[in-house]
Amino acid sequence: MSAPPSARPRKKVADLRSQLWFSAPGAAGAHKHRRIKQAGFTAGDFVGKPVIGIVSTWSDFATCHAHLPQRIEDVKRGIWHAGGVPAVIPVQSVSESFSRPTSMIYRNFLAMEVEEAIRQHPVDGVILLGGCDKTTPGLVMGAASMDVPAIFVPAGAMSKGRWRGLTLGTGSSTWQAEADHRAGLISDAEWSELSEASTRTTGTCNTMGTASTMTSLVDAMGLSLPGASSIPAVDAEHVRMCSNAGRRIVEMVWEDLRVSDVLTAPAFRNAVVADMALSGSTNSLIHLVAMAGRLGHGVTLDWFSEASESVPVICNVMPAGRYLMEDFHFAGGIRALLGVISAHLDLSTTTVTGRTLGAEIAGARVFDDDVIRSLDNPVYPTGALVVLKGSLAPRGAILKRSAAGQNLLQHTGPALVFRNFADLKARIDDPDLDVTPDSVLVLQDSGPVGAPGMPEWGMLPIPKKLLAAGIRDMVRISDARMSGTSYGTCILHVCPESRVGGPLALVRDGDPIRLDTAGRRLDLLVDEAELARRRENWIAPEPHYGRGYGALFSDHVMQADEGCDFDFLARPGRIAEPEIH
Repeated sequence: MSAPPSARPRKKVADLRSQLWFSAPGAAGAHKHRRIKQAGFTAGDFVGKPVIGIVSTWSDFATCHAHLPQRIEDVKRGIWHAGGVPAVIPVQSVSESFSRPTSMIYRNFLAMEVEEAIRQHPVDGVILLGGCDKTTPGLVMGAASMDVPAIFVPAGAMSKGRWRGLTLGTGSSTWQAEADHRAGLISDAEWSELSEASTRTTGTCNTMGTASTMTSLVDAMGLSLPGASSIPAVDAEHVRMCSNAGRRIVEMVWEDLRVSDVLTAPAFRNAVVADMALSGSTNSLIHLVAMAGRLGHGVTLDWFSEASESVPVICNVMPAGRYLMEDFHFAGGIRALLGVISAHLDLSTTTVTGRTLGAEIAGARVFDDDVIRSLDNPVYPTGALVVLKGSLAPRGAILKRSAAGQNLLQHTGPALVFRNFADLKARIDDPDLDVTPDSVLVLQDSGPVGAPGMPEWGMLPIPKKLLAAGIRDMVRISDARMSGTSYGTCILHVCPESRVGGPLALVRDGDPIRLDTAGRRLDLLVDEAELARRRENWIAPEPHYGRGYGALFSDHVMQADEGCDFDFLARPGRIAEPEIH
């Protein structure tokens, strides 16, 4: 075990990782000097100074990151001022909106690329630029495996949407409007206008969806400059934060303050607690487990289950509340929220500033106690997420009870089974569909291996004929994920998934299913002998991929309760530095 950061001597120039390249003896070093001069630099620009990689997830398809090219320049300014040398390293953008078949299949690709990009290049520390859903965990997973000094710089949330006097939250408002559109309550033109009005500026979703949840949790763990996660993308404060991150990462290199010093097991516990108070996205469970696995911290679903019973929801932000990220920021942001729940946190954890979490949130104030509630006036009396287990989910499933229909939290009803997403799309709006409000909609073959990539199909649409009758929620069960901006009584991440023979694969139309949220149970009420007969007759579907990255993903992805990382990456350990020649 390495010495704690406070006990380590400051690095000397000879200790810098980049100098393995630029100060290499003989022809190896001379070659690097020639090639850096080719770009207009001098050898002195890189020799004897910390080299900082700016790992950027910008692309023209990452529309929520459209401002990152300018933010790269802001980060560079801070690095130069602090005596470092910036070097931009582009990586996979993993656009939530444009990546197919699903962005989740490329989170591990991004994590692998980040790890190898750091390993192969002469950098001493990194700025991680991202924010869209999978970019935050992917960047952090890769940097954690390399364990160099790092600061995560969040892209920031977009500005509030406005339409006909209404305030719109990205995703949450559009899901509701989409249901109204399918029910014939709003016209095509109105649906188009509202959709455009909900995404007014660059930046990530302005609700407490997966993007804001993950940036908030990384902030709570101390890997961002304190409070960075809620700064609006287009605010001048965001520019200053980027420049300050550039300054700070240079000093972190000299201090040898690494990712593993910040992302400790207590820091992950803090993130789980904060997740409950934020009413965070259900996707956060998968990502936190995967991030922790890279550092050898055994975060399990039980951590979330325990925190859920002790920490109420105090963040009044969509989809579980009424406000948006801009309101959250000006109400005090994550620092103020952590201050309210400080009794539930380990305040001794280290942040990228070198100071403790306790020191960083000391004096933080709540400026609007309807946006960030007190513990005795919560938005929801217990934590947002519930871990369910039972005969239908032996290894667990997730329900976001704070965004569910409260009348459905205890429910027994007959299954209506869709074999896969194509089957769902083909039949869900059939006027002859045999469905009632008491039915339990079940989607199979949508997990990590099944879909593939565990897409956000878990917020199964309400059948059109029930929408027209005014029904807006039903119990829905799948091995898929759902958007963090969504809502409803959606039971997700059923584990093991159906594609690998989990009990979900054995459900048939009419089977009674019982959801017992109070008892933390999800059960298929079918005789074991009948299930054994079905299991014996079950035939595994053919693989989706015969080659390429898809085959690698399908062969090595782990299940949802294990974070969906690759089995060969989900472990700590350093690889020797590459030989320089």
